[in-house]
Amino acid sequence: MTSRKPSLTELSDGVRSGDRRALARAITLVESRRDDDRRDAEALLDLLQPATGKALRVGVSGVPGVGKSTFLEALGTRLCDRGERVAILAIDPSSAISGGSILGDKTRMERLARHERAFVRPSPGGGALGGVAAHTREAILLCEAAGHGVVFVETIGVGQNEHAVAELVDHFLLLVLAGAGDDLQGIKRGILELADGVAVTKADGDNVARATAAARELEGALHILRGDAVVPVRTCSARSGAGIDEIWQGVVAAVDAARTSGALAARRARQDATWFERALDEAIRARFLGDPRIRSRVEALRLAVSEGRISPTLAARRAVDDVAPAGEPRSGRHPHPPE
Repeated sequence: MTSRKPSLTELSDGVRSGDRRALARAITLVESRRDDDRRDAEALLDLLQPATGKALRVGVSGVPGVGKSTFLEALGTRLCDRGERVAILAIDPSSAISGGSILGDKTRMERLARHERAFVRPSPGGGALGGVAAHTREAILLCEAAGHGVVFVETIGVGQNEHAVAELVDHFLLLVLAGAGDDLQGIKRGILELADGVAVTKADGDNVARATAAARELEGALHILRGDAVVPVRTCSARSGAGIDEIWQGVVAAVDAARTSGALAARRARQDATWFERALDEAIRARFLGDPRIRSRVEALRLAVSEGRISPTLAARRAVDDVAPAGEPRSGRHPHPPE
């Protein structure tokens, strides 16, 4: 016998009380693509809005193999042991062919996932740029409403547009592998321009000297690239724990300084404006394609594009003009039938 589906009020109450099952269920709801679920998700987020916005939001990125999950488990466990409530939203790569996702971060952070003060949620990236799932922002808000004072967003780190994560968080931490020389050439300039802090990982054993040299080289590169902007570069080892506390203290100090100066409020205001535009685009597209006649016309135009009978740009313009030609209101008009 299946359990009764909770009402939105019950789900909201469960999230506010810190119930992990309720939080997981709420995130599943906001990730759903079903129209009825999207309406319920919007209503739920509206109910929880007053309880959001209080967490420290930190993005963590880096190439595969840099040790993002290991670093986050070491740091997250320390924070939980000190009384913090920590949420980690780990974005997993999704297959562009099947849409499937590995969803392995909860397994890699098994010890932290079992901690009573932690919430670890792997979510499929769904092909989103920057390795950020389409509804990661809503998941952050839900974690905040559930009382988590620190929310980490771990990105795929596969060289896609990392602007997406920077538009979600208060502090963007870049992890790089220990090493010098040619290793530095593999770091994208764009991601260095976004980073609020850099951590050179795996600084233990025989690798300490190389990690220290890499940190010095990165400091020089950042000084040239960023000018007067101070971007701290530190070394750490998730295995030994060396440097983990110092990196976190640096994150907290930077965010506190931004809060005092007003820069944090300005950053979040810009982020909200950006996500409004994205939500607006999504809502317009959903409404546009929700009309069966329009959807049929779009499919016909898509086929024409794939067969080379019309350019993609002209096809898109015709699809829009079928709904409301330039200078004419939509009222009383119907899309032209597919050709």
